[in-house]
Amino acid sequence: MTTYLVTGGAGFIGSHLAEALVTRGHRVRVVDSLVTGHRANLAHLPTVEFLEGDLADLSVARAAMDGVGIVFHQAAIPSVPRSVKDPITSHRANVDATLNVLVAARDAGVRRLVYAGSSSAYGNTPTLPKVESMPSDPLSPYALQKLMAEDYCRLFTRMYGLETVTTRYFNVFGPRQDPSSPYSGVISLFIRALCEGRQPTIYGNGEQTRDFTFVANVVDGVLRASEAPDASGQVMNVATGGRVSLNELFTRLRDMLGATVEPVYKADRAGDVRDSQADITKAGQVLGYRPTVTFEEGLVRTVAWYQATQAATR
Repeated sequence: MTTYLVTGGAGFIGSHLAEALVTRGHRVRVVDSLVTGHRANLAHLPTVEFLEGDLADLSVARAAMDGVGIVFHQAAIPSVPRSVKDPITSHRANVDATLNVLVAARDAGVRRLVYAGSSSAYGNTPTLPKVESMPSDPLSPYALQKLMAEDYCRLFTRMYGLETVTTRYFNVFGPRQDPSSPYSGVISLFIRALCEGRQPTIYGNGEQTRDFTFVANVVDGVLRASEAPDASGQVMNVATGGRVSLNELFTRLRDMLGATVEPVYKADRAGDVRDSQADITKAGQVLGYRPTVTFEEGLVRTVAWYQATQAATR
């Protein structure tokens, strides 16, 4: 039986991916440093083999890769502001660790590696929606690091024959996204603040837009990328294909939660893009991908999860 490796599998997206693989009956190994991940995210998956370690250490990457057929490389420090504040630590996690994973995968004879890319690679290119053929314009260390890792993946495909696929994520949200960190996704931060009766913070005027993508859509796209025969060497957007402003997002969440507070507006953050929206045509053609959970339904599911979690901790 093929072993599937999920790097960063104790994190938000990685744990959902591990869960989907277990549901399919696959043998799953997770490697995670637990810097941003949590063992609790895997507590309901007792059959998952867990290895704690830092992939920036090549010996950890080699140990994780032993006997593996397919790799889902999700491990990263996924934060623009954190990379601006501490680019060295971010680079180690996002570039050095990725190179180690690629080398270890190549040497272990892995069949395919699916890499979690980022829409931040596009930067502030004025054209919407963002198409994979657009020139990149990274605005932050994080964006540049994710782009460098993409390039390493393509290089390993061309030079060493290791099949790699990059799926570029656009503002993924859903259950298990950690709201305890100020670097977390905006939806989880908004929900937590509103549930606690606090005023959420919006950086800028709130009219910036995002292609918010429910995590189940991302998991479906990533799993398809691991199997599609013509996907090797490709970079594809995996998203919803729409866009919603932060002001609209706040209003919807406030109405759903019955809150009455107003947001606090602060200055724009360095490295943040103005607008983000994906063209998902290529993923549809190559992977047969289409989003199955709408933004609205995703919000409903996410709010319900946070409310249930909050009630369970009282």
